[in-house]
Amino acid sequence: MTQNHHGSTGSGSGAAPGSGSGSDPGSAGVPAVTFDDVRDAARRLAGVAHRTPVLRSRTLDALTGAEVHLKCENFQRVGAFKFRGAYNALSRLSPQQLARGVAAYSSGNHAQAVALAARELGSHAVIVMPEDSPKSKQDATAGYGAEIVTYDRYTEDRVALGRKIAEERDLVLIPPYEHPHIIAGQGTAALELIEETGPLDALLVPVGGGGLMAGAATAATALVPGIRMIGVEPEAGDDTRRSLAAGHRVTVPVPRTIADGQAVETPGELTFSLNRWLLDSVALVSDDEIRAAMKLAFERLKIVTEPSGATALAALLAGRIDLPPAPERPGRPGRPGRSPHPPRVGVIISGGNVGLARFLELLG
Repeated sequence: MTQNHHGSTGSGSGAAPGSGSGSDPGSAGVPAVTFDDVRDAARRLAGVAHRTPVLRSRTLDALTGAEVHLKCENFQRVGAFKFRGAYNALSRLSPQQLARGVAAYSSGNHAQAVALAARELGSHAVIVMPEDSPKSKQDATAGYGAEIVTYDRYTEDRVALGRKIAEERDLVLIPPYEHPHIIAGQGTAALELIEETGPLDALLVPVGGGGLMAGAATAATALVPGIRMIGVEPEAGDDTRRSLAAGHRVTVPVPRTIADGQAVETPGELTFSLNRWLLDSVALVSDDEIRAAMKLAFERLKIVTEPSGATALAALLAGRIDLPPAPERPGRPGRPGRSPHPPRVGVIISGGNVGLARFLELLG
């Protein structure tokens, strides 16, 4: 499905109490998150978040027929892109709000990000996590000083539980994607990628709640008008693909997939209000295709990815992406005319938080 870039947005919800949203989603046709917001987040994150590497591989280029640029957020603090949004949001809280503390709900990476950001800013965090979330993620979250409250993801509502705890303890709730400051922070990954690589023909981004895609698309479409924004979801959790086709948010059963970070039932209201205009299409990948991408990343690229972090790479490797036509570029000296060049494709590796035992279990 193809959507037009830069349309107006609908209303959003989920703002952290008292933190302010920056703009009223949809008011006077102004998007809830703008490129200026992403640039502002980048300035706030400078010297705090890592400027993660962009990797190239001739082997990967040969396998895919594209010039591939991997933005490796597995090297970000806490091992995933989530630190960008969490720190951007928490750093805007008042001293009084930070003293009260923060709450969050997450399958793992946002949990770690909020826990670390809270510690960096002298606050404390209470995190609601699924009881079946990877032990490595729970241990890391606790290691950053957070209190963990577990729940059953198949029978309990994490949003309701998070709100209840925040209200009872007078904490500031930091949602994983339904907030403009979270989205703007995540968009800095795409900003850095394009600043380093120059214009891209397409950008592939894993989609869960939609915060990374919304931020990345806001930045990428501003920097490279006409770039194709392609989201990737696990086959068992295609809520965003279905929602784009329907023209409104659709709910699917709780996905059972190895990509635990993308086990989302429905897109965020705010994120979907942005992605429905900025996202061109969504590709789906199977668990086996995700495993194959993790294996190639480890054996050939020498990097460790978690399942959710590898879905965009998996879609490219499995041929699930309809790549843009090869543009015509100037010929080399001594060769007149113009010569075709492979499409330049960016891929966000969104995280690498997987324990050794789980990694071996997945790839064994």
